[in-house]
Amino acid sequence: MKHIALLGATGSIGIQTTDVIRNHPEEFNLFAMAFRRNVEKALPLIREFDPEIIVVQSEETKAELIEANVQADVLVGSVAMKEIATHDHVDVLVNAVMGSVGLEATLGAIESRKQVALANKETLVTAGHLVMEAAKRNGVDILPVDSEHSAIYQCLNGENHSDIHKLTLTASGGSFRDKARSELEGVTVEDALNHPNWSMGAKITIDSATMMNKGLEVIEAHWLFDIPYDDIDVIQHRESVIHSMVEFNDKSVMAQLGTPDMRVPIQYALTYPNRLEMKDTKTLNLVEIGKLHFEEMDFERFPCLRMAYEAGRAGGTMPTVLNAANEQAVALFLEGDIDFLRIESLIERALSEHELIERPSLETIVEVDQETRARVKSYVK
Repeated sequence: MKHIALLGATGSIGIQTTDVIRNHPEEFNLFAMAFRRNVEKALPLIREFDPEIIVVQSEETKAELIEANVQADVLVGSVAMKEIATHDHVDVLVNAVMGSVGLEATLGAIESRKQVALANKETLVTAGHLVMEAAKRNGVDILPVDSEHSAIYQCLNGENHSDIHKLTLTASGGSFRDKARSELEGVTVEDALNHPNWSMGAKITIDSATMMNKGLEVIEAHWLFDIPYDDIDVIQHRESVIHSMVEFNDKSVMAQLGTPDMRVPIQYALTYPNRLEMKDTKTLNLVEIGKLHFEEMDFERFPCLRMAYEAGRAGGTMPTVLNAANEQAVALFLEGDIDFLRIESLIERALSEHELIERPSLETIVEVDQETRARVKSYVK
């Protein structure tokens, strides 16, 4: 049995991870879980899975759990997240938190030689060089939970890295894929959260609408698979059936297909190198689907994708700024403080005003992250 520490337990990926654990109680045990403050969502999970350790964001949330007669050890703060990620009883860390807050826990798990199932793409975007160097040094595989990176990982099983010619990530196009830029003036938060294919959290759904999510995935793919940015493509694929593709030097192309259900890559990461039956998931029926559609990505229509490529190629602290500026801008949009199109302009301004630092340390990354968030907030005052 694998003992799991789950960070971001009440988020979309976290909830779907508990579905996988629930469907295979003989394989997995939820040893520890972390969430910010959503006690209403957390309590049913705590009652069902009875984790030994729980980490929350604040003393106020801890007090709520104690008042609810929770018997587990309840810890507070990001340091405690690292504690459960490195705990002797933990076999697998599932990092499903949103944002760069998950970075130190991931690094700690790697140094402790835990299996890491990574749904927190910001970890690699902000500190890819540190994470992958640590993984190589400790002999740890980073098992991607993103459907696109899981697809590539599966396509590369048994293949030689030197034979790779190109990676292709697919993108649904998000909630505004059929709108021209001129039609995005005044779109609402509700409009942006209406994703046509996937059930995801608010932040990642907005990122899908701006195409920043795909830009972050390009940077993540660069680090996970050690592939130059010029050899990573993005195409729009409305049906989200082909999750990604790998082209090899002999022009053969391997693709991983499946229904758009995040539990599939989650379970693959938890069971690797084996596969278990996937319960309660619809079988892919290509005859029923009939046709698949593909379109070239337009960098003028989706400038966030362009900025991600540029930041990734620049390297250093630029991806940190990209990620932090995006997180802050999306938060401002979700709070109703800015309109949708201003997300892009705030990110571009933050990038243009930053002086790049090559090969930053963890301390520098944290400092740049915090400075960028403060700067983006100041733009809207």
